[in-house]
Amino acid sequence: MAQNPVRGGTLTIALAAEPSGLDPTTNPSAAIKRVVHYNLLEGLLKVDRNGRVVPALAKSYSVSKDGREYAFVLHSGIKFHDGSPCTAEDVKFTFERLRDPKTAAPYRMFYEAIEAVQVVDSASLKFRTKKVDSNFLFNLARGDAVIVSKHSVDRLKSAPVGTGPFKFVEWKRGDSVTMVKNPDYYRKGIPYLDRVTFRFISDPSAQLAALRAGDVDVIAYDLAPENAPALGKDSRFKVLIGNTTTDVIMAMNHSRKPFNDRRIRQAITLAVDRKAVIQGAVAGYGTPIGSHMDPTNPNYVDLSGLYPYDPEKAKKLLAEAGYPTGFGAVLKLPEPYAYARRSGEIIADQLSRVGIKLIIEVIPMGQWVDRVFKNAEYDLTIIGHAEPFDIEIYARPKYYFRYSNPKFQELLKKAEAEMNEQARKKLYGQAQRMLADDFVNVYLFVYPALPAMKKEVMNWWKDYPTIVVDATEVYLQK
Repeated sequence: MAQNPVRGGTLTIALAAEPSGLDPTTNPSAAIKRVVHYNLLEGLLKVDRNGRVVPALAKSYSVSKDGREYAFVLHSGIKFHDGSPCTAEDVKFTFERLRDPKTAAPYRMFYEAIEAVQVVDSASLKFRTKKVDSNFLFNLARGDAVIVSKHSVDRLKSAPVGTGPFKFVEWKRGDSVTMVKNPDYYRKGIPYLDRVTFRFISDPSAQLAALRAGDVDVIAYDLAPENAPALGKDSRFKVLIGNTTTDVIMAMNHSRKPFNDRRIRQAITLAVDRKAVIQGAVAGYGTPIGSHMDPTNPNYVDLSGLYPYDPEKAKKLLAEAGYPTGFGAVLKLPEPYAYARRSGEIIADQLSRVGIKLIIEVIPMGQWVDRVFKNAEYDLTIIGHAEPFDIEIYARPKYYFRYSNPKFQELLKKAEAEMNEQARKKLYGQAQRMLADDFVNVYLFVYPALPAMKKEVMNWWKDYPTIVVDATEVYLQK
C-alpha cells in the first residue's frame, strides 16, 4: 500500500453482470459476491489479495491439537449498519441458519461438518466439528459465510445490512448499486472512499466507452481482452494483468444420452482446440486447463497437455460409440458473459468438423440458473466456475453435471480429512487426474483478470484468488 492514501472521493465501477439479488448466502451467483462481499458483508475470515486466509471479523483464532475445535475472538466494537452490535450470538445464528435445510443455502455442505457452535461470551466462541476438515478455515472465508443479524436477515436480498466498510444506499434495478462509507467501521482509518457505485454494463464496447468518457472509473476485473493492448498504451489509463479462480468449462449433462458415454465425452474433448478458443474468446490471455482447478490453488496440477486436440481420433470414437455421422445437440449459453458466447461459437464450428451439429441458444442469466443449474435441463453449456477451490462439486451426483462416481467421492473424502499438506496435495492431484481421465467436462481455460482504470485509481487488486471486487483500501491519487 502507498505511504499516504488520499481520503474522500467517489468511485464508479463497471461490472458486466447485474446480480439477481444481493444475498450471497442463498444464491450461488458470483455476481452477488462481487458487489457485497468485503464491501457490505464480511465473514470471520477472508482470503486476501495474495490468496492467504486471514482474520476479518475475527481478531484471532486457534485450532485444537485434534484438529476438531476452533476458537475465535472477535474484534471489539463491531456494529451492523443499523447500529446494533455484532456479537458471537450473531455468528452462531449465521451458521445455524446456513445449516438449516429450510434456508436452502446452496453451499450448505461446506458447513455440515460443524457439530456445535458454543458462545463463550459476546466476543468469543468455539466451533466443534464432527470430523477433521482440512478446508474448514478456507470455507469460513467464503462469500456465503458472511455474518448476518437475525433482526435484518430478511433484508439481505434487496437491501443488505452487514458490518462492512460501506453501507448500502440503493439498488436501481437494471442500472446500479450504490454504497457509502461506514463511519462506524471497526477497522479505524478505512475505507478511504466516501462513496462507491457499481454500474452494470454487459456490453464490452459500452464498458470501454464509459471508461474513456469518464462515466466509470474502473472496469472491475474483466476488460474485454481484445481491448487491453490499446487501452494499456493510453497514458490516461492502466490495465492490470492477473489471474482469477474462474475455471471456464463446457459442461456436459451426464443424465442425457449420448453424454453418459465416456467415449462421446472423450470425442468432444479431443475435437475442441483450446488454443483457438482462448485466442478467439479472450484474445489469448486465458491459461489453458485440463481439469477443474486453477493455478492460484496450491494443489493445482497442470494437465492441459494431457489430451491434445485430435479431431481424427474424435471421429473414430464417435463411430465406435455408434455415431459415425455425428449427432445434434443444443448448447445453452448465459447471455451476460461474452467469453461464453464467443467460446460457444468457436466450439460449435470445431465440433461441426467431426459431425456434431450444435444449435446455440443464448438465454438470460436467471433462466440459465433456473433451467441449467437448478434443473439440469440442457445438453451442453459454457460457464465460468468462479467459486475458489470447488472441485468438491464433482462429488455431488445431483449437481448440474449429474456426474456420479463413488471412487471420486471416496478420494475427495480422503483429501478433505488429510491434515498433512504434502499428502493432501497428492490426493487432490489424483482427483484432478480422475476428472480429466473420465472426460467429465471439457476444461477450457482460466479466465484472466484484466482490471482497467483511470491512472489515479490506486491499490486495486491485480489477482483474484477469491470472488470479490474489494473497494476497502482503494483510493484516488489527486
